[in-house]
Amino acid sequence: MEDHFGASVRRFRLRAGLTQEALAERSGVSVSTIRGMETGKRRNPQLASLRRVAAELGLRPAEQDDLLAAAGVSEPPVVPVPRQLPAPPAPFVGRDHELARLDAALGPRADAQQGPRSGPAAPVAVCAIAGAGGVGKSWLALHWAHRNAHRFPDGQLFVDLRGFSPDSDPMDPAVAVRGFLDALGVEPDRVPIAAHAQAALFRSLVADRRMLLVLDNAADSAQITPLLPGGDSSTVLVSSRNRLPGLITGHGAHHVSLDMLTDTEARELLAARLGPARIDAEAAAVDELVRLCGGFPLALSIIAGRAHTDPHLPLADLADELREDTLDVLDDADPAASLPAVLSCSHRALTGAEAEVFGLLAVAPGPDIALAAAGSLTGLGRRRTRALLRRLEQTSLIAQDAGGRYRMHDLIRRYATAAHHLPAGTRGAALRRVLGFYLHTAYAAARLLDSHRTPVELAPPPPGCHPQALADIPAAMDWFEGEHRNLLAAQGAAVAAAEHRTAWQLAWTLYDFHYRRGHRHDQLAVWRIAADSAARLPDPGAQIITQRLLGRAHVVLGHHEEAIEALHRALDLSQQQNDRALQAQAHYTLASIWPDDRRALEHARRALDLYRGLDQPIAEANALNAVGWYAARLGRHDTGREHCQAALALYLDHQDVNGQAQTLDSLGYIDHHSGRHHAAVEHYRQAIGLYRDLDNTYEAADTLGRLGHPHAALGHHDQARAVWREARDLYRRQGRDLEAEHVEQLLNGLAGRDDADSGR
Repeated sequence: MEDHFGASVRRFRLRAGLTQEALAERSGVSVSTIRGMETGKRRNPQLASLRRVAAELGLRPAEQDDLLAAAGVSEPPVVPVPRQLPAPPAPFVGRDHELARLDAALGPRADAQQGPRSGPAAPVAVCAIAGAGGVGKSWLALHWAHRNAHRFPDGQLFVDLRGFSPDSDPMDPAVAVRGFLDALGVEPDRVPIAAHAQAALFRSLVADRRMLLVLDNAADSAQITPLLPGGDSSTVLVSSRNRLPGLITGHGAHHVSLDMLTDTEARELLAARLGPARIDAEAAAVDELVRLCGGFPLALSIIAGRAHTDPHLPLADLADELREDTLDVLDDADPAASLPAVLSCSHRALTGAEAEVFGLLAVAPGPDIALAAAGSLTGLGRRRTRALLRRLEQTSLIAQDAGGRYRMHDLIRRYATAAHHLPAGTRGAALRRVLGFYLHTAYAAARLLDSHRTPVELAPPPPGCHPQALADIPAAMDWFEGEHRNLLAAQGAAVAAAEHRTAWQLAWTLYDFHYRRGHRHDQLAVWRIAADSAARLPDPGAQIITQRLLGRAHVVLGHHEEAIEALHRALDLSQQQNDRALQAQAHYTLASIWPDDRRALEHARRALDLYRGLDQPIAEANALNAVGWYAARLGRHDTGREHCQAALALYLDHQDVNGQAQTLDSLGYIDHHSGRHHAAVEHYRQAIGLYRDLDNTYEAADTLGRLGHPHAALGHHDQARAVWREARDLYRRQGRDLEAEHVEQLLNGLAGRDDADSGR
């Protein structure tokens, strides 16, 4: 072989008309090496040297191959650069925040890898995108991957691990490894037989390459770990319905949680698929589609696909279909275009206990649920329920917000209701437990807000129901704030389940919270429901209470005719029952609704007469304050002051802070209108302080509004301006626009007086 090789080199050199010295000078290969090649004394010449010699001899490719073959040297196999990314998703909208997080976690590292690395090896960069099925995880991963493909010159590997596939089991990671070896150009006869040896070979091949690996639709961390490169030069992007805590803990993966699209992004997606003209032509229908889909990308894509394939289908008709039977409209024989099929994969992965809790969460009233309420819903207690909820959260079937509350998307809730068939007894018992939780916890909170209020009798909590303990007024108000929408929903669920006693008593528990926060429309709504439920019960006392407080809710909104009608029903019923206390309550409330102060005073006096002798000191104090207030409104200031001072003494004796605040407000009004402005300021300030202690912003706003008048009368314009601005802002937050406008006029008048004074 050496003689043939040497003869070939000599023949090609002579053909080129070069001496050995000239060839050495041109190729950079020494004369002794060239002489050794021709004489056969130079064995195993280096491939690089042969290539330089061949280049200077002007050999054609076939001649170069012959020369290399004669020397016993072959070209190393060309290692392919894999480009396995599927086509980028189109259209792609939104996700700016998530893309920025991926850039921050993976982008700078990829750029830094372009230069030499020094120091100890760092772990491979891994980012895990987690979210519900159909939320767009693969969509996001592929968009980022294509946008950053230039950062990975050694190639991009992609595999669908089929962790949640409707028609197959999750892929064995060994299968994925073998696919990667093929993509990297490993000859079949060089692939080891053992799976662990194949994984080792894969890690060796990519150890120093700058590659991107996209591992889509992973089932768990165990499926991913064998696919992680051994070096620190590659980047791995994972998508999964699971949160993959093992990958985050064991490999330092960055976690990116993917939620629903915003309404704006949802409209952009529909517009990108259907064209802006069609979207603009049916704007109301588009709004309804966006609302019904709740930002769920797969649902929006299915709707867009249906509308696209039928360009003559009105979007309003599609919205009607979606409203009537959401899951049916979002279902399809093609699993990739079916929301139920996608969600069923997550459902099948649950254990029996997890699946039951998943179904029970669909029963829970309201948009979210706290752990304490969930413990009663399941009947399993807090610890066991927390563990099951954590599992559902890890599979992205529910989400936990910053406040620790669990939320299930409306479409997932509909699927859970339809797919997980709970026995009627199980569903009913769970509903009774969670309603019992809300009722008993709300009742305890209401008693904290006003311990002197006449109590109502609740049924005992059902077995497995564990109401939440609350420490004080701030804790009670915070709980009501957090659970308000759920309590409203719970009342509706109680009515639907014919739990009418629970329905009206929930309204009772909400009364003080609604009053203190100025939720006037919600107050009216719950008392309308309560009155209807009470009418279905053989309980005259409940009917009287609900009619009386329904009347009170009407009067706060200025519905005087409806208020009078409801209160007269309450009064008639209480007279039929010959119940002095309920009659007194009806008269007391009637006093508050009459625009005629004389009629109001008559009812207040009648209430006071009925309360005296009933040994109800707080109720008697309420009536005394009412008599004093309406007497003062009629200009009878001495009579008003006498009754209010008597009321304040009773309130102080029985430590009723709310009553004290109301009476101090009345005394402030009396003092101001009788010319005692300094005393009025003091009484008003004391009342405001107590209202703030009670977190009663509704009454605080009214008292602040009244406090401005004695300040203005005393020439304290800065103080008047400050309290009126605070009152105006509170009114606006409470939706009390007329009151806010009135205070705004007072502020304008004060400014006019300041201008007039400065012009003198």
